[in-house]
Amino acid sequence: MPKIAFLFPGQGAQFVGMAGALAATLPAAKALFDRAATHLGYDLLEVCVNGPAERLNTTAVSQPAIFCASLAALEQLKVTDPAAVEACAGAAGLSLGEYTALVFAGALSFDDGLAVVAERGRAMQAAAEATPSGMVSVIGLDAAEVEALVAEARGAAGGTLEVANLLCPGNTVVSGAAAGIDALVRLAESRDLRAVRLAVAGAFHTDLMKPADDTLAATLRGVEVHSSRLPVWSNVDARPHAGPDAIRAALVRQVVSPVLWEATVRAMMAAGFDQFYEVGPGRVLAGLLKRVHRKADVTSVGA
Repeated sequence: MPKIAFLFPGQGAQFVGMAGALAATLPAAKALFDRAATHLGYDLLEVCVNGPAERLNTTAVSQPAIFCASLAALEQLKVTDPAAVEACAGAAGLSLGEYTALVFAGALSFDDGLAVVAERGRAMQAAAEATPSGMVSVIGLDAAEVEALVAEARGAAGGTLEVANLLCPGNTVVSGAAAGIDALVRLAESRDLRAVRLAVAGAFHTDLMKPADDTLAATLRGVEVHSSRLPVWSNVDARPHAGPDAIRAALVRQVVSPVLWEATVRAMMAAGFDQFYEVGPGRVLAGLLKRVHRKADVTSVGA
């Protein structure tokens, strides 16, 4: 028997049009967006389906949008492959997706998860706007080589510049203040290295997000976190957590800590997981998983 795990996408997976077909044909999916509209005070589904992209792509909107779209995709999977849902024995999510995983695992209710995600998105947007900053993906180098490149660029520009996402072999994301990001890109280009600026609001998963981290900690204190019915692997330490205290602590650390995605999926494979479902918009996680293990069994269930 395969050992099944669900993976949930993070910010950047959004696209105009997502979740429209699911909401139109699946009442359980539509109900999620109706509840979200009541909580958020605007029609989230309308923004997902019709945009404009500029609004959907803001951190404050994209985070609840991906959260709801991923849970809508989960509702579809409950219809098309209920055996996989029943058999799932573990979960993980990329950054924001960790909240979706925790709702699936029963550690957070949908309403509490949405409330935290919405506040997280607003706080991260505000922190990003407070300091000109960004993120860049460095392609083709191993993590140690990227660390050396970051150290050299930081020495040239000063300020915050840190490795933020360790996604898969040859794909490491760096976050930092605008001057540091510019220095890193210039340095990479001077050596014929590929450095791709990401369309995000700011330097996520660095100390520049500390104001958002403080807000998130206060928000999490106001919601109930339960023991999860299955382990959820955390981004911050690539380990499974199921107890409320451990889950809460990991989420508080997450905003300012690197995302250890490659280590997470490797740890899940080492624990015996051999069949993965990417549940939510896009196919980014399936691609990353294939870079970690070319023959990985992964199915994308889109929104």
